[in-house]
Amino acid sequence: MRKIGLTYDLRSEYLLEGYDDEETAEFDRPDTIDSLETALRELGCDVDRIGRCKSLVSRLAAGDRWDLVFNICEGMHGVSRESQVPALLDLYQIPYTFADPLVMSVCLHKQTTKTLVAAAGVPTPKSRVIQQLSDLDSLSLKFPVFAKPIAQGTSKGVTPESHVESVAELVDICAQLLHKFSEPVLIEEYLPGREFTVGIIGTGNQSRVLGTLEVVMLPGADSEVYSYRNKEECESLVDYRLVRPEHDGQVAEAEELALLAWRTLAARDAGRIDLRCDASGRPQFIEANPLAGLHPSHSDLPMLATALGMSYQELIAQILQSALARVPTNQRTDMTQHV
Repeated sequence: MRKIGLTYDLRSEYLLEGYDDEETAEFDRPDTIDSLETALRELGCDVDRIGRCKSLVSRLAAGDRWDLVFNICEGMHGVSRESQVPALLDLYQIPYTFADPLVMSVCLHKQTTKTLVAAAGVPTPKSRVIQQLSDLDSLSLKFPVFAKPIAQGTSKGVTPESHVESVAELVDICAQLLHKFSEPVLIEEYLPGREFTVGIIGTGNQSRVLGTLEVVMLPGADSEVYSYRNKEECESLVDYRLVRPEHDGQVAEAEELALLAWRTLAARDAGRIDLRCDASGRPQFIEANPLAGLHPSHSDLPMLATALGMSYQELIAQILQSALARVPTNQRTDMTQHV
């Protein structure tokens, strides 16, 4: 039986320590951890809940080891926070799910991600990084533009004010974001078209598109932006529509670009690529998520799997199977018999 460690950030623990709702928005609810543990046990794994990165440090120092760690830790501090658990596990030569430290760091920093995928031929909106307000003096982007923190997830820092029509508005929102998040602001030319999130399964040349959801705002939602509020209240404010490439040219193009971006970034096992269409209807890369949420009914990737008729257990099985390919050959036979 495979001994699988489970690393995660539990939102309730951080709230008890005084962090607020937005600071903990990327972290997991108890039912996510329960569902993930149940799926892994049903796949024949002996699951050991480790918890957050500091708990992993203590367990490693105490001599604990695992055949593989199923890692969904987001981390709290620093622009490389998603790399902390993978880096520790690399140090101890313990295999784990999802991307390595380099890829996690690259994908959290949105401008770095855009630069890499653009070099591979993936279109992405023109952008500028604002480290201080004086950087706006030489801004040459075409309005309207979109402003967001450069290294946040779950639409943290994204509000209706992120959609900017004038220089005065841009100065105001940049000042707010620079103060609140203490990190640069990414300014992009606004894309007014359809928004897609494309699910990817697998690693390298074995990766494939799972499917695509179109993100459609419902009445009462913040319009024109996939905001923090819209994501937090997605059950009532957002319609996630399964769209098929064989019936929709924009979806087909989005999926082709998403797979190219995934492979260019060397992401692994499963995740999402987010795209939005420009005024002419051409999809463009927005962000990569190599550590997608795994709540069975609230997170985009499991929702996509459900819409396609794939069970939550099968989704976890495919992620685990991809990760197990990185386990040393002499350990792999017993570990793959149930997956």
